[in-house]
Amino acid sequence: MSGSGFDFQHVTNQVPVLENYNTFTTHPHLHQALQAYGGDAAIERAIQLGRLMGSHDFQEAGNLANKYTPVLHTHDRFGNRLDTVTYHPAYHQMMATAIQHQVHSIAWTAPQGGYLAHSVLSYLKQQIDEGSSCPLTMTFAVVPSLKISPDIAEEWLPLVLSNTYDERHIPYYDKRGVTFGMAMTEPQGGSDVRANITHAHAVSPGIYRITGRKWFCSAPMSDAFLVLAQAPKGLSCFLVPRFTPEGNKNQLRFQRLKDKLGNRSNASGEVEFHEAWGRIIGEEGRGIANIMEMVRHTRLDCAVGSAATMQRALAEAIHHCRHRSAFGRKLADQPLMKNVLADLCLESAAATTLAMRLAQSFDEATTDETALHFSRITTAIGKFWNTKRAVLAMGEILECLGGNGYVEESILPRLYRDIPVNAIWEGSGNIQALDVLRAMHKEPQSMDALMQYFQRAKGQHPILNQHLQKIQQLLHQPADYELKARIITEKMALAIQAIELIHTAPALGELFCKARLATEGHLTWGTLEDGKGLDEVIAGVYTEEVSIP
Repeated sequence: MSGSGFDFQHVTNQVPVLENYNTFTTHPHLHQALQAYGGDAAIERAIQLGRLMGSHDFQEAGNLANKYTPVLHTHDRFGNRLDTVTYHPAYHQMMATAIQHQVHSIAWTAPQGGYLAHSVLSYLKQQIDEGSSCPLTMTFAVVPSLKISPDIAEEWLPLVLSNTYDERHIPYYDKRGVTFGMAMTEPQGGSDVRANITHAHAVSPGIYRITGRKWFCSAPMSDAFLVLAQAPKGLSCFLVPRFTPEGNKNQLRFQRLKDKLGNRSNASGEVEFHEAWGRIIGEEGRGIANIMEMVRHTRLDCAVGSAATMQRALAEAIHHCRHRSAFGRKLADQPLMKNVLADLCLESAAATTLAMRLAQSFDEATTDETALHFSRITTAIGKFWNTKRAVLAMGEILECLGGNGYVEESILPRLYRDIPVNAIWEGSGNIQALDVLRAMHKEPQSMDALMQYFQRAKGQHPILNQHLQKIQQLLHQPADYELKARIITEKMALAIQAIELIHTAPALGELFCKARLATEGHLTWGTLEDGKGLDEVIAGVYTEEVSIP
């Protein structure tokens, strides 16, 4: 207490840190969606991981791994090539825990519902750190590409599916578990991988030497990478390990790490291949098709990850508004703020439902060909829509915390920087929209599956019926397809979200149809026209009451 009688040390009306909570049990809508899609077997795992991810220790691990970012070591002090990357111990802590809890492997090892289990576990893991989720995603997603070559799969899959994290920089065959990265894009081409000039020549059956340069190599400390290079018969896909089978350092030379907007706990590097040793996956000339199996699975995780990060930010905003007072009332009790939060929660619930529905379609696709075609086109739709909406929603969520959300001590600035990567990685918005068109033309079975899905939904809601009719009108204008590719993709995404919310949460489905389909949409959030039931909408995305025993 100073001489003036003012206590400068006592701070009032500030919000307690959101930590030591269960990120799964406090999210009723995620639990509801998981149950609706047949994911009951994953609930106990989700409760366990949610408890860890909400703890102080793991919240802090995410902060530390992003504050103390990876460092590239190109040479040792004697001038020998090292090409290693060191990380803060918190990064390894998150990787070890995620792998122990089968985030990367359960899709392939669970007797059923593996993709749903993977997606909900990824959703929970994503909320503490975007960067370490990158190598986890690629390690999960590499499996179908490896399976194209049975001899490669036999050697590598036991290590890929191991639930032991082994960070040592040693030959893969001496490790207890491995992680995978990928290197597709080059300076001159970017997403246009057909413009790649990195080349490969065979030195023995199935074995090639690769020379060239990659502009982005994700997770450079991985034990192996899928790499695209030009072979005599065209663009081909290769497995390139960090060490050759003889135990020698492979000729991958990392030039620098990217100084990125976000995703900073994860290293992304530029790499040169100097006659690097590699094994071809599949046949020459089939590189795009063979690596796209990996890409399709990483796109699922992009849709899941964006929904997860949006929800994590919203939990912060709701927590803040329930504890912070302004103008004589808690922020959460003020009608306009309640409208904003509920509208954002509607967005979050729709994104989460879409992500889990995509995961269910991957599970169904293992035994149903129609589901496989459905999953192929809806993955591009879901990746496009979830990643775009999350970027926009994050700005609004930031405003809910005002200045406290803008300072680096808050998690919000990190989430704000992190979330655009999902929209850019594995093909930005235009690529996804054009992939929808490609599926319509080259994989007509996928369009048939989607149209059958829409046909079955007719009659569920009059506003939805009108929206589906608009989609039909757009599809009757093939000359405008490329110009209107985003419009087509957007309307398809909204239709899927509406259908799935009507199925999983009818009250939310009703609100979604009125708020997102009845008009061309508002330009900001907080424009819901009916104030009934908003508290329930908000509580579905984050509740301080534990909803699951």
